[in-house]
Amino acid sequence: MLLEILTPEKKLYTGEVYGIQLPGTDGSFEVLDRHAPLIAALGKGKMKVLKDKSHTQLFTIEGGFVEVLNNKATVLVEGATAL
Repeated sequence: MLLEILTPEKKLYTGEVYGIQLPGTDGSFEVLDRHAPLIAALGKGKMKVLKDKSHTQLFTIEGGFVEVLNNKATVLVEGATAL
């Protein structure tokens, strides 16, 4: 699945990933490769990028939205910091 993480200032991440774990407004959830189309609101918290089954990268996000369509996830956030 292709992942893009965007802030109003810049593109933070672009690449192929196995999945992502996101802090939704009603609780955390996970989006894996070939997920059904989805649009969801995100709250403040930690986002985990699953690069493959053994490598991950963490970001702290300030809230925003995620769109999943045609095996591409686009995460639009107010602010994010890589941990």
